[in-house]
Amino acid sequence: MRVRRDNGESLGYSALLALVIAGGASTAHAAAEGDADTNATADSSQIESVTVTARRREEAVQDVPLAVSVLNAKTIESTGTINVGRLSQLQPSVQFYSSNPRNSSVNIRGLGTPFGLTNDGIEPGVGIYIDQVYYNRNATATFDFLDVEQVEILRGPQGTLYGKNTTAGAVNITTRKPTFTPEARIELTRGNYDYTQSKASVSGPLIGDTLAGRLSASYTSREGTIYNVRTGQHINELDNKGVKGQLLWQTSNDFKVTFSADYTEQDPIGYGQVWAKTGSTQRPLARQYAALAAASGNYAPPSFNAFDRLTDLDSPLTAIQQFGGASALAEWNVGHGTLTSVSAYRKWDWGPSNDRDFIGLPITTISANPSKQRQYSQELRYSATGDKIDYVAGVYGFYQTVDTAGVQEQGALASRWLLSGANAALPDILNGLRSENEIGLKNTSVAAFGQFTWHVTDDLRIQPGLRVNYDKKEGKYIARVHNATNTTLTAAQLGVLAPQSYQPEFDDTNVSGDFTVSYDITDDILGYVTYARSFKSGGINLSGLPLDAANQPITAVETVDPEKTNHYEAGLKTQLFSQAVTLNLSAFWTDISDYQATVTNSQANVIRGYLANAEQVRVRGLELEISTRPIEHLNVYANGAYTDHEYVKFPDAPCPPELAGGTAASATNPASAPGTPGGFSPASCNISGQWLPGISKIALSYGLEYDLPVSAFGPDGGAYFAFDASYRSKYSSNPSRSVYTDIGGYSLANFRAGARFGEGWNVYGWVRNAFAKDYYEFLSTQSGSTGLVVAQLGDPRTYGLTVNKQF
Repeated sequence: MRVRRDNGESLGYSALLALVIAGGASTAHAAAEGDADTNATADSSQIESVTVTARRREEAVQDVPLAVSVLNAKTIESTGTINVGRLSQLQPSVQFYSSNPRNSSVNIRGLGTPFGLTNDGIEPGVGIYIDQVYYNRNATATFDFLDVEQVEILRGPQGTLYGKNTTAGAVNITTRKPTFTPEARIELTRGNYDYTQSKASVSGPLIGDTLAGRLSASYTSREGTIYNVRTGQHINELDNKGVKGQLLWQTSNDFKVTFSADYTEQDPIGYGQVWAKTGSTQRPLARQYAALAAASGNYAPPSFNAFDRLTDLDSPLTAIQQFGGASALAEWNVGHGTLTSVSAYRKWDWGPSNDRDFIGLPITTISANPSKQRQYSQELRYSATGDKIDYVAGVYGFYQTVDTAGVQEQGALASRWLLSGANAALPDILNGLRSENEIGLKNTSVAAFGQFTWHVTDDLRIQPGLRVNYDKKEGKYIARVHNATNTTLTAAQLGVLAPQSYQPEFDDTNVSGDFTVSYDITDDILGYVTYARSFKSGGINLSGLPLDAANQPITAVETVDPEKTNHYEAGLKTQLFSQAVTLNLSAFWTDISDYQATVTNSQANVIRGYLANAEQVRVRGLELEISTRPIEHLNVYANGAYTDHEYVKFPDAPCPPELAGGTAASATNPASAPGTPGGFSPASCNISGQWLPGISKIALSYGLEYDLPVSAFGPDGGAYFAFDASYRSKYSSNPSRSVYTDIGGYSLANFRAGARFGEGWNVYGWVRNAFAKDYYEFLSTQSGSTGLVVAQLGDPRTYGLTVNKQF
């Protein structure tokens, strides 16, 4: 039987001294937090308790019938997890991919954002929340954590608890709040690649016990890990600056408002990919990469080994982003619960310049989509607890605008690479051909949501939830194309860049919900089963449409349908051997109809993909999380995810590179074998039964920390050593799986060792990717079916020293 706190929180007797590292390194690190209470438990083999707000109220994580993982501040800071993107090395069920901040995707269990280049017309399925404010742009994942206290990763649909609909999961980030007790923190890190990171925060009372403030700042810089031999610059560098200010106004124990404002800026030299390999397509042999490079002055990249980390990109590379906003979080204890209001404004400005032919030749000389995003949101929510019923109910409104001014321009060698026949030898046809794009989005979403828990008995709980959601999207895409002479466009030019103008619209209302039954099998074992029916809002294509035989946009694909998800899950949360071992197990099965996929068109001109619905996909798997303290001072954890995934039915998908680029197949000329030069290419491919992109079947994270108290270093002094590692098996990095873009499995290992001493001092050395593993984050192909494959490289071995001090 579980006892309940005065605030209604359900808490097992054993949970008073228990902690779960649910799905990551948090147990090993949090248990070795280094504060005065760490070694003061009644039994040194027990693991401490962690509190989460995953269900919009404070609860012990082991009492939440939900697959949720927790990382505390010490774990985040000591493991070098500087942003959401790096969570994937600690959390096996999290995937993150990014060619630049705009083209970033955060997925949970392989679901969330379509793999590939960003399309503004759809929304992520994984919600990122910071201090209860929803952040709509995946670029959030690339910004440094700023004074973060805790990160919760919720797996599976969360629409009945969170304002914005999140069909795949949520990342719930909580920052440190203003305090009425003065405190300060400062940290400085130096490492190889000229890595510098500095962080500082200060907090304390401003007016008695009514008003407190907190100010936090961070700066991160690192030399790029790829060298551009053409410009003499190191690219893919880090250059981040951030500041956040908060005011806490507390008029009584029952009412408080937290005002927050923040601003972050990035201005690195980047981002670029490197030459990885080539593969045969169905273009004529003379039109494939090797022949085209030979005809372009015997071009060769600076290295045929991607891990020499060399490139010769000839277009300027910039990636300026400015991210900021303000919010007001009001909390009022009313009756048996709390009324919460969250009002927020966010802005994101993106100023890029890319080299989208990926090599040092003037094929596509300009490719940029500078964008300005503004969002406004309001959530009003009431949560309450009682003897038999706990509940959360709320309403939510969201409005977003996105304005993008895209430019693509072709260079002197574009004709040779993108045209065929006699036109390929006439550079003036495409040189200077330019498309200027005006792209706009207005996105409105309103919802009512709620969830309640009925305590049928002391051990049995029934938890239904419901959400009603309305979404409306209005967009525009206008492409104005002109050639270098400002004359009428020729057929050859229209085949590469064609004018387009369309105004897609979408609106829909849907009802979704979930139903959970949880049961305390014993004081230390919680079991639960969940069914959820959820919807991901439909979308509009805002990256240009594919063209028909007459070079006209195919308007039938202006919009994509909503995703419809049926999700089933069962789990166990256990604390064994007198709370010396925490073991959590979850099994899930997710079926999605009308899965939203970013697909690549085989036309020569297409740089950006477009959106399409795959008829049905399935993701199912098992997740195991274990943490233990086998002996005093030693914490060990291991977490694993097995994920089976496939397109159940996608009969008309775009073809992979080895089946693209040839003459259109027909009844008299059937499709040729993959990679046949000069072959016949099908209009589409049946990829039913194939893998989804970006998902490994097996992913692991594991590690340990040994923390030895040393009285000579002071009351809380000690020395420690820690090891963290991760593994993921092979995965596909192309929406339609290709033999050229599978990425082999790899392991990464990180170490750190240090000491705590004096009054709040902590010094440690660290090394990431300690064994200098060369690995790809993803592989992609050059537009036009030339057979070139380029790579986004993972970080090399890095190392450094960190010093921090708490006052």
